[in-house]
Amino acid sequence: MAEWLVEEGIGEERAILLDDGEILATRLYWPGLLAAGQVEDAVLASRQKGSARGTVRFASGEEALVDRLPRYAVEGAPLRVEITREAIRERDRTKLAHARTSDAPPRPAPGLVEQLRDEGFTTRSVRRFASGDWDELWLEAWQGSTAFDGGELAFFDTSAMTLIDVDGPDDPRALALAAVPAIASALRRLDISGSIGIDFPTLTTKSDRKAVDMALGETLTDLPHERTAMNGFGFVQLVARFARLSLLQRIQRDRTGAAARLALRRAERVEGPGVTLLTVHPALKARLRPEWLADLERRTGRPTRIALDPGLALEAAAAQIVPHD
Repeated sequence: MAEWLVEEGIGEERAILLDDGEILATRLYWPGLLAAGQVEDAVLASRQKGSARGTVRFASGEEALVDRLPRYAVEGAPLRVEITREAIRERDRTKLAHARTSDAPPRPAPGLVEQLRDEGFTTRSVRRFASGDWDELWLEAWQGSTAFDGGELAFFDTSAMTLIDVDGPDDPRALALAAVPAIASALRRLDISGSIGIDFPTLTTKSDRKAVDMALGETLTDLPHERTAMNGFGFVQLVARFARLSLLQRIQRDRTGAAARLALRRAERVEGPGVTLLTVHPALKARLRPEWLADLERRTGRPTRIALDPGLALEAAAAQIVPHD
């Protein structure tokens, strides 16, 4: 039976939906910023005259777009709001979080356990996932590609949409049909939502294009979405309700931050007495926050030493136990 497992890491929380050893879906949450479900008092920073929309500012300095403003709300006035969508960091800009006015009591941003339970799922917190489960998935998102029988899917995170390119040596019709279940699996596994473009190989006949459309419809029955029919160039667009940043987006939009968190996870997983020696690329040093390193030492019961190696790839941090000096 499938169940959600939650691993509360350092600087992030990770969840996988596991069924008979296979990861069906994932969530990745980075605490510290405004998140959906959070209720907090803020100040109305701006409001256009005659509009029910404006901008609120929180004690942290973060801002959010707010709608459904009451008539009496004026700039500078306190206002309690609930976050409905987190901020979206893109490559060249950041879209502000979305909020709405609320009468609910304040509550902090919900973690993954609470988020999943609010959606009706049962969860189980674990100290760590089985060896290899998360690392393989993380690397798939980092590289932006996954292989399937007969070809490969390449993922491209753009401001407009997530693009999926289908490539392989088979004839176009066979390749496109073989890619459909791989695409459906990847959407769930990488937690991809919002606007999604799929570039299949060009199919010249209408019957071939219809066959792929039907296969997509049958495979994506459990994913609420709208979808265009395949055009003459093999392109299909899906639109699913955007819920949160996908695993792909979190990792690719902040590679250094993602690699720093992965390094801490590796350091936490090594066992034994002594000192944790964590060797990282120099670019990661500034992203290893003091409070994260303190948490690492608390969890492991060992002091931590950081070593820098410019020859390492960002994602290739290594952790080992060394004797005390």
